[in-house]
Amino acid sequence: MVFAFADNLAPEVYPMAWLVGRWRGAGFVEYPSIPKRKVIAEASFISDDGPYLRYTMTLRELDTEVLGTSGSQEADYVVGEDATGPVFACETGFWRTSAEPLEGLDDNEHHIEVFSADSAGRVTVFQGWIGHGRSELASQKVVRTESGAAVTASRRMYGFVEGRLVWHEELAAFGEELAAFSSGQMWRVEDAVADEPAPADVADDPSSTGHPADSDPTSSGHPRGSEGASQDLAEPTDVAGDEPRP
Repeated sequence: MVFAFADNLAPEVYPMAWLVGRWRGAGFVEYPSIPKRKVIAEASFISDDGPYLRYTMTLRELDTEVLGTSGSQEADYVVGEDATGPVFACETGFWRTSAEPLEGLDDNEHHIEVFSADSAGRVTVFQGWIGHGRSELASQKVVRTESGAAVTASRRMYGFVEGRLVWHEELAAFGEELAAFSSGQMWRVEDAVADEPAPADVADDPSSTGHPADSDPTSSGHPRGSEGASQDLAEPTDVAGDEPRP
């Protein structure tokens, strides 16, 4: 598959170019304290000439049965243009590359930093890497307002698989250990410009389905693995409060 680069991308953004555009699809949310529910996912990664990407993502509750009922995995992640629902979660922030070295990266992998502000009353700073059509992030600091969701840590995976953007997120929240929270896949609905070959698929294993929930992204066999990606990260900062949903 071929995708396009925007004309205005700063060189610092090139490693993240496959993310650029607007995306829409579906997934599900499930957590020990949250029943499984299907959600519409909308995301955007936008360049405005700076050495970063502006990022937004919104999850909306979809008033249908949970995933897995249609008999087709791909069909479960397709939503109509007019489909909508109440907002479940919303965040905005910035993705940027870092010139600081990160142990274990190869020549085609890049150290990145992500800053995200969530409508549930928290700000998260992530550190991680991007390369080979995949990105993994681990929270470095989490700060929340007095009434903000009681989230203390987060890990995320994003990947480019056969033209789809897949994501998987884990949270430590409300006294629970790090556990799966949301995952799904989106299709690009607004392209950038100028032809370039697409990055390799996320899964090097031909037996992989590409479904973010089918495997633990932190144990993908990558040299950083589940512990290497988060080592040397600062402990998350938690400001006291009640337990609204994340």
